[in-house]
Amino acid sequence: MVEVPETLPARMYLLAYDLRKQRMTARGARLGYVLRGAALTELFLDGRLEERRGRPVPGTPGEDPYGLVAQISASKPRPWHHWVRREARSAVRTVRDELERGGWIRVRGRRVLGLFPAEEVTVRDPRVVKQLWGGASSALRGRPVAHVNSYDAAAVALAAAGELKSVLPGPERRRHKRRIAELTARSGPAAPAVSKVIRSQRAAMAAGAASAGS
Repeated sequence: MVEVPETLPARMYLLAYDLRKQRMTARGARLGYVLRGAALTELFLDGRLEERRGRPVPGTPGEDPYGLVAQISASKPRPWHHWVRREARSAVRTVRDELERGGWIRVRGRRVLGLFPAEEVTVRDPRVVKQLWGGASSALRGRPVAHVNSYDAAAVALAAAGELKSVLPGPERRRHKRRIAELTARSGPAAPAVSKVIRSQRAAMAAGAASAGS
């Protein structure tokens, strides 16, 4: 058994890595939405966040590694998708830096076409990604939903919501639609919020493209 990161956001970051292509399959805001959703899901599963009238509220006191409970406590009630969208890009940097400090990944700067700065992420031990993928795959195809490890169930729910092709290519999402819905229901309200944000973003981009072409 290979050791894997403890936090759900760190696991989702690694699951977004394609071992065959040796690169991230999601990045920018979309990856940030998945990671914010993962942080919210972790807090919800641990009881540190609860839901009231469709909105997250503080639950049992405990660790708040990404400061989300503090943000929610200091704000007026807002829906889950607000917290998925908020500071999504900075979430990518935070989790990436966490994994780099822990020795899970290597990050190197480079320039695209010799001009544009970019970062190249390499997973130090591919077995970690394989272990995480195996857990998600087992959750998707194996034992009854009630007996699935909560983080493996959440990984599937978040991967489906974030359309992470490294975990769930489109045909797999369609083939296992019912199972994914059951795992999502078990994982709490954050994963559906991720899906809502991504659909909204896609609709806005399509509307913008249509407007530009008219």
